[in-house]
Amino acid sequence: MPALKENTIVYTCHSNIISALNKGTTSCKELVTHYLKQIEEQQHLNAFVEVYTDEALAKASELDKKYASDPTSVGKLFGMVTAVKDVICYKDHEINAASKILSNFKSLYSATAVERLVNEDAIIIGRVNCDEFGMGSTNEHSAHGPTLNGTNPEHVPGGSSGASAVAVQTGCCLTALGTDTGGSVRQPAAFCGVIGFKPSYGRISRHGLIAYASSFEQIGVLATSVEDIALMLEVMAGVDDHDSTVSTEAVEAYSNTLSFEGKAKIAYFEEAFKNDRLDSEIKQESIDLVEKWKIEGHQVEAVDFDLMDYLIPTYYVLTTAEASSNLSRYDGVRFGQRSEAAQNFEEVYSKSRSEGFGKEVKQRIMLGTYVLSAGYYDEYYGKAQKIRGAIKQRFETLFETYDFVVMPTTPTTAFRLGQQVNDPVAMYLSDIYTVPANLAGLPAITLPLAVHSNGLPYGIQLMAKPFDESRLLAFSQKTITEFVTNN
Repeated sequence: MPALKENTIVYTCHSNIISALNKGTTSCKELVTHYLKQIEEQQHLNAFVEVYTDEALAKASELDKKYASDPTSVGKLFGMVTAVKDVICYKDHEINAASKILSNFKSLYSATAVERLVNEDAIIIGRVNCDEFGMGSTNEHSAHGPTLNGTNPEHVPGGSSGASAVAVQTGCCLTALGTDTGGSVRQPAAFCGVIGFKPSYGRISRHGLIAYASSFEQIGVLATSVEDIALMLEVMAGVDDHDSTVSTEAVEAYSNTLSFEGKAKIAYFEEAFKNDRLDSEIKQESIDLVEKWKIEGHQVEAVDFDLMDYLIPTYYVLTTAEASSNLSRYDGVRFGQRSEAAQNFEEVYSKSRSEGFGKEVKQRIMLGTYVLSAGYYDEYYGKAQKIRGAIKQRFETLFETYDFVVMPTTPTTAFRLGQQVNDPVAMYLSDIYTVPANLAGLPAITLPLAVHSNGLPYGIQLMAKPFDESRLLAFSQKTITEFVTNN
């Protein structure tokens, strides 16, 4: 894993923090104080929208007292300092989804994922920036302004969870919550040289997640260690009465099953590695990793995937359709911004939405409304649903033979600021390697692979069959420690 700059992070994983807390060489309050200092020093990157300074320090002091009284009384996430993306609700805290239409809106409840973290004594240190309503791949589409990449501020951090990636990348917190609709955790993690994990669809409750495309998105985790991702997943996953789409599959003790036994069977798509948009260095480093796996006795084989050209069109037809429906609630009547220029009931709707939504969100709403309109529904939305079904079936068949599918996470390293803003097609095509997992509901993870000759990091992605997070995380841990640590 690429090393971060010196003095940007105290500990690389939660177990190291627990060890230090047990020895008395640090305290929760000292940890929070350190992270607050880091946040202040990294203000120019615009990762944090709001920092919960007093609250985090008070919580840390409370936990230090609790631990001193009875070390066995603290939760699994004692000492875990995390940040939350600005689309995930936290009770009595402001949430904007990086949009003017939700300016000054305060949540009345916490997302189930956040509630479970807090119940296990995690410390939420702040709210981080993102693309508006999670729509974007650069973190430039935000009412809070763009977030900058900590490796090179002239480049984007990726999106839409770009600030979550930067917060972890620059040591402003140990972990961060993001959301992944088509790669919005994995792509920025790759651009920032950290680990990004998206669970199976339904593994973590979406209650309290501001909806963009409900049948695609999942709350995910960004961190610098697989162990921390496993622990966070273990706490957040599971049945929730508030979310009818959440799975009833049993939650494993993921943090205790990180040893991968035996040899893996891994598939890769030739069409992915031969893509004209794939950077030559990323391609070569990915091939080198495949060869290392083979040398160690893992079975790695090329398979045909003739649906590659349908991935992006299918994804954007379906997600924009869902966005059109989900965002209809922001009408200036029920909650959120109401236009002061409105003269009648109709203008309340039109002006509030025109003034409140940014360009990218408007563009996707209009696309979604178009594909759902009379005369075009069957031509676009109906066909896209059939192709999605075919993609899902293809992966189901594939996982009857193979344990994992490997692909580059992104075709390139991080874009320069402004490079893709006026070319949405190019930006959408950059998601080609990440959208399959969302279309098929698969768990997927990106691991830092190497640093490009241009100085920017990039990653490698692994996908597994639905609800096989345990083996995916275990093999990821093996890959990080044995195959890519020295890159």
